[in-house]
Amino acid sequence: MTEQATSGVRLAELVASLSLATDLGLGQPQGHILRTTVIATRLAALAGLPEDEHAAAYYVALLAWVGCVADSHELARWFGDDTQIRAASYQVNRAGLPMMRFLLANLATGGSAVQRISTTGRFLTSGFREVMKSMNAHCETTGEIADRLGLAAVVRRSLPQALERWDGQGGPAGLAGEQIERVMRVVHVAQETEVFSRISGVAGVVSMLREREGREFDPRLAELCRTRAEEILGDIDTVDAWGTVIQGCAPLDRQMDEAGLRAALLTIADYADVKSPWFLGHSRAVAVLAAEAARGMGLGSPAVDLVERAGFVCRLGGIGVSAATWARPGPLSGIERERVRTVPYLTERILSHQPRLAEIGTIASMVYERIDGSGYPRGLSGSAIPHAARVLAAAQVYQALREERPHRGALGPKEAGALLLAEAGEGRLDAASVNAVLAAAGHQARRRPNLIAGLSPREVEVLSLLVRGMSNRQIAAQLFVSVRTVGSHIEHIYTKIGVSSRGPAAMYAMRHGLVDSSIAGAPEPQKISGG
Repeated sequence: MTEQATSGVRLAELVASLSLATDLGLGQPQGHILRTTVIATRLAALAGLPEDEHAAAYYVALLAWVGCVADSHELARWFGDDTQIRAASYQVNRAGLPMMRFLLANLATGGSAVQRISTTGRFLTSGFREVMKSMNAHCETTGEIADRLGLAAVVRRSLPQALERWDGQGGPAGLAGEQIERVMRVVHVAQETEVFSRISGVAGVVSMLREREGREFDPRLAELCRTRAEEILGDIDTVDAWGTVIQGCAPLDRQMDEAGLRAALLTIADYADVKSPWFLGHSRAVAVLAAEAARGMGLGSPAVDLVERAGFVCRLGGIGVSAATWARPGPLSGIERERVRTVPYLTERILSHQPRLAEIGTIASMVYERIDGSGYPRGLSGSAIPHAARVLAAAQVYQALREERPHRGALGPKEAGALLLAEAGEGRLDAASVNAVLAAAGHQARRRPNLIAGLSPREVEVLSLLVRGMSNRQIAAQLFVSVRTVGSHIEHIYTKIGVSSRGPAAMYAMRHGLVDSSIAGAPEPQKISGG
């Protein structure tokens, strides 16, 4: 298979698949964003948007909330389950006092009265500003993803405005009225309309639009949607949203070649990993190691490509697990363990709608299966696990052992190798795959990443710790400098790479190879309030 070959995947199919992962991060049922896209394009047509804007509405609706994972770590610190707080936020006016009351009511909900009082005090002094700023991070991350996917200019212009409001009380730029791209104003209405139509029916949609028009929404678009609600929403529960969206994307769609598909899946790897600082760079590293091991085993080029691409997406379903769960330093609850075990299943479901992506998703979904049948989600064993999946499983275990986690430190190569061999010896991992992974790991030369964007060596050190969720004080202690010095470094870093918060900085660092997935110095284990 050559890099110039057609992949069999259309850009629209990949973006629509990605929207199914975003549904998980938003705490919404699968298909929420696909249905939002159908509503948005119907509203765009009724509003008489020109052809280019009507076409752009598909991609803007599909991607407007794709960056929601960027602030998951920060939200989990305050609210425990980031997916639940996002799901609940649709019911409130997300600005001013209503938003403040909503956030205060959801602080440390699982903690004691003393913990809640303490957390509330900290939130009122600095937390509210921190949370609002971290929410804006998703706009920057969305823009990064859109750039990497090579989407049309009108789409890229619109996406950073996902959190703006007609009344100017949104962010990050505080745009108001017609300063907001018309395509995004349509999507704003469609996003809330889908949720309310599902929860409260057409009557609930009409009431919500009447309340928010002229404040959150363009009043003309809100009125149009309200008065034509039956026409727009009549079949929304039964429509083939996937087929409608894929066909509607045609004006801005394109076939992806193999190089383009690989680049897109690499973007998805970073997207999945940015959910938690503990996993930054994990999917990339697994993919590289697994592909090298498969090559060393003499597997053909198609199999090597399949292993690598499955490695890129092997954590995609993890977007549906709260960041608080990934950051827990102690034992997981039974419910948390079960949710974690759904990750490979969710990965497969996200990619199941398109044949080539489904093939990749099937291998990715077997990353936690074991030769002796003790793995999950299906408990496959022996020959039921393909060679590609066996190699991927061994690579994932080795890479995970080499990375720090909330409950343990990173293991050295010798310790990780010994444990991997033990897994093979006890019949859980395929011995040939383990040997190939260890050979691939032993031949990897550690190279210092090239410094880019004018970052100094010290700024790269600060960036690598910052993106893992460490506080300024923790970074200062790690590097033996003052907190003020760290703050100055972070300000310069953000200016140089053109971001304003941790999530987008993490995406940038992974994109440019500035994150070492085995680096020590991840954030100290923290107790997550309410998690």
